[in-house]
Amino acid sequence: MRPPFPPDPPDWRASAACSGMPPQVVFARREREALPALNACRRCPVARRCEETVAPARSFFDGVSGGRLWRNGRRVRLRHSDVARPHALRARSDGART
Repeated sequence: MRPPFPPDPPDWRASAACSGMPPQVVFARREREALPALNACRRCPVARRCEETVAPARSFFDGVSGGRLWRNGRRVRLRHSDVARPHALRARSDGART
């Protein structure tokens, strides 16, 4: 027998590279504590969706979203050169400049 309604689509957050990381890493306000989540964003298939959904600037978000660190809804300038935004990495792999 078939269920009366189609199953809910899987939540995009389950596909996030940071899924399963401790909240204190994902919602860190400091770069050092956020580095694991920032590095996970480099390979995250839903980084763009994450930033669109969280809307950090509108929600005064603190933490990591879309490969960026946010504090009170403002991007934090990163000091570590080994952390790159996933959007920039994709653009470089396509041969475009960032």
